[in-house]
Amino acid sequence: MTEGEAPGAGVAAEAGGPLLRVVVVDDHHLVRVGVRAGLAPDLEVVGEAADVPSAVDAVRALVPDVVLLDVHLPGGDGGGGAEVVRRCAGVPSRFLALSVSDASEDVVTVIRAGARGYVTKAISGTDLSEAVRRVADGDAVFSPRLAGFVLDAFGTGEVATADSELDRLSAREREVMRLIARGYSYREVAGELFISVKTVETHVSAVLRKLQLSSRHELTRWAAARRLL
Repeated sequence: MTEGEAPGAGVAAEAGGPLLRVVVVDDHHLVRVGVRAGLAPDLEVVGEAADVPSAVDAVRALVPDVVLLDVHLPGGDGGGGAEVVRRCAGVPSRFLALSVSDASEDVVTVIRAGARGYVTKAISGTDLSEAVRRVADGDAVFSPRLAGFVLDAFGTGEVATADSELDRLSAREREVMRLIARGYSYREVAGELFISVKTVETHVSAVLRKLQLSSRHELTRWAAARRLL
């Protein structure tokens, strides 16, 4: 293996199989290392990124076959992984979300942005490698636990209504809404999103106004009824 070559790349090259080029985007270094180590030899990790701006730069510069993308990323305008997908709309790469979250809002948001699939980090290296190959071939891939939800989400009036209501909110307001609805305090939300408590208060006020709700308790019920928690 030559210096800078991805682990296993030489094996795949000697076997004559085409390498699929992958960029791994996650704000945790150990996760990126683990993903790189767990992918099959025919998948070459050509780049990594830890936040929205560096992910956009990497995808535009490297044009990989598949981008493995966490949905919660720092930087940018607060849109996380979905923002990366939207900002790379002109790049012929396919996106596969890889996240610890199985919240319906996270799934819907990143798929609506243009990702081809969504798998959770409980997936094995073998299954993740197969998911990358399938996404590269143009298939849509979801973890078994999410498959039924995805079918429901894009085929029912209930979720269509929820999507319409969510469209009133900015990407940052949706992030704040989700955390507040899950019971986070304003200070905890501020710490999670790296913003001030005052900014959180401003976003919460905007969310309540746009959704025509009067309290965070109503917001929690609203989010729970639409399976956004």
